Amino acid sequence: MMWGHGWDMGWWWLFGLLVLVGIALLVAFIVLAVRMSGGNKGQDQGHGSTGPTPGPTRARQILDERYAAGELTTEQYREQIEVLGENR
Repeated sequence: MMWGHGWDMGWWWLFGLLVLVGIALLVAFIVLAVRMSGGNKGQDQGHGSTGPTPGPTRARQILDERYAAGELTTEQYREQIEVLGENR
């Protein structure tokens, strides 16, 4: 009996190849599912994005609220907007 040279063992390379292709497809499916479910919400959305711009950050919202309440002067408000880098 010749191991690896007969009909019984000669097709194992094909089985191994099919297993590797199956694993690659499974990983690709998982990555696609995570991306479609919104798994990239924590990433920076400002670079290379062609979609709509995100709304104001929480820091900007607080700044707007403080300005509206009269806690900041117009000059202070504008300075803080520059610091935040959120000019409108």
